[in-house]
Amino acid sequence: MQKKSSRASLVALVIGLMLPLFAQSQESDFGNWLIYIGSKKLNSKWNLHHEVQYRNYDAIGDLEQLLLRTGLGYTFNEGKNNVLLGYGYILSENYLGDTDDKVSVNEHRIFQQFISKQKIGNVSLSHRYRFEQRFVESDFKMRFRYFLAFKVPFKNKEKENSKLYLSAYNEIFLNTKSSVFDRNRVYGGLGYNLNKNIRIEAGYMNQFFETSGRDQFNLITFVNF
Repeated sequence: MQKKSSRASLVALVIGLMLPLFAQSQESDFGNWLIYIGSKKLNSKWNLHHEVQYRNYDAIGDLEQLLLRTGLGYTFNEGKNNVLLGYGYILSENYLGDTDDKVSVNEHRIFQQFISKQKIGNVSLSHRYRFEQRFVESDFKMRFRYFLAFKVPFKNKEKENSKLYLSAYNEIFLNTKSSVFDRNRVYGGLGYNLNKNIRIEAGYMNQFFETSGRDQFNLITFVNF
């Protein structure tokens, strides 16, 4: 019990150390994303994906984007691969120039994705290829995304994997027309496996565009059931 409480305390400490950054959010343009990602097993092959992301321009409030996703997936190759057809609804609250006025933008999104998982020693790798068809108000766009993630567990005194792990990923977004490069996201964080079905992560993400960039604190919960 003491080991479990100390590990949980370490995760809480990391989150606590990052919270002072929130106080400077207005000046530093530092926002936060609260993310829930769930997967419901329908049987040994099929799964139902569901996801909620609440993205803020700053630490508390000031909604930037609300994102809801769902999809039906099929797993094969001994659990190493998954294909999924999904739908997403995105509400964006965009500022108008340098003013304090906002405009609401609604987007409906259909997407197809393929995930491939592999292990190299103690490191878990995940590749995700996603193709999106985006209906943004009266406009239609398409976009390709490639996501590469790493997960490295800590070792405990018995030289076994502990519940703590390091997590990192990079994701690039490419448009099919006009300006091809859309954005890139780089993330690094600390995770904790509460049990075999639930894990949480807290980390820092930098998102940069062609001429600008933003920083976010991400708090993520993953649930499999």
